[in-house]
Amino acid sequence: RLMPELPKFDDEDLKSYGDEEEELALSPPAALMSILATQELLLENILECIPVGEFAIIQPLSDEFCLVLGYLLTWKLTLSFFKAASSQLRVLYSQYLRRTKSLNKLLYHLFRLMPENPVFSGPTSEVPNKDTKTFFTEELHLDVK
Repeated sequence: RLMPELPKFDDEDLKSYGDEEEELALSPPAALMSILATQELLLENILECIPVGEFAIIQPLSDEFCLVLGYLLTWKLTLSFFKAASSQLRVLYSQYLRRTKSLNKLLYHLFRLMPENPVFSGPTSEVPNKDTKTFFTEELHLDVK
C-alpha cells in the first residue's frame, strides 16, 4: 500500500532538476535498491553455472526458493512504485535502472528461472479439457495467507 504513495515525494523535488547536458537519473527508494542489489548478488551466485536458455530447478521452501521469492517480490514492489510515478519520474528512474543494469539482471535471472514447460498443476475453476493449462493461460492468485 505504501509504494504507490512514494513517488509524489520525488515529484516535489522534480522541479529542482534543471535542463543539464548530462543525462539525469533518479534512484527509486534507496532502501529498496539496496535490498535489490544484495539480492542480485545472491541470485547471481545461485544461478552462475546455468546459462540463459536452460532453467534452474529450485526446490520449494528451500533457502534458494526463499531468496528467489524475495527477489521477485522486491521487483513487484519496484514495479508498483513505477506504476504510481509520473511519466517524467519514470524516465529518471529508468535511467537509474539502466545505469545499474538492474533490468538486464532481472531478465537474465527470469530466463534462467522460467521452466522449459510451464505446466499449471494447481486447481482451476474451469472444467478440464484437452488443452494443457500453463502459467500463461491460467490466472494466478498470489495472496499470502
